[in-house]
Amino acid sequence: MARIGLFFSSSTGNTRRIARAIKKRFDDETMADALNVNKASAELVAGYTHLIFGTSTLGGGQLPGLSTDCMGGGWEEFLPQLKDVDFSGKTVALFGLGNQEKYPDEFVDALGELYHFVVARGAKVVGAWPADDYDFISSKALLDGEFIGLALDQENQKNLTDARVEAWLKLIAPEFGLPF
Repeated sequence: MARIGLFFSSSTGNTRRIARAIKKRFDDETMADALNVNKASAELVAGYTHLIFGTSTLGGGQLPGLSTDCMGGGWEEFLPQLKDVDFSGKTVALFGLGNQEKYPDEFVDALGELYHFVVARGAKVVGAWPADDYDFISSKALLDGEFIGLALDQENQKNLTDARVEAWLKLIAPEFGLPF
């Protein structure tokens, strides 16, 4: 089994594309295929000590789910399945997508929801990302002036995505034992 589990939920396909781009950087022994949470199980997630979770943020700051027309379900439906998973001893990195111009009051809020969920269950979260070079009003994903994971805006800053993903992977590499 691969050492790192990579799970995401996507409402438009953008988060899936980012997850797949991350996966392409590593071999199958290092990282499992990017897997939509609608095809995952709590047992599968629990089997990894290193995890990367990705999510989009929907209007209103919501996690993707059936109620928001996410194909097959999303984090909204999957998180309750993970409520009994012990994340103690697990290292988790998070990335999230949002639209800072259209939703400046809840930019990447779903990222904050994932963070609070895994931290409440004992996870060590790595990969805090600077909030510089973004233009938003508020975010539940901010902690001490930084995002709690990689924040991406595919609508307004798509040209920065590749460089941000690369820099973020270098940032989390030591915690995940990744080759960089």
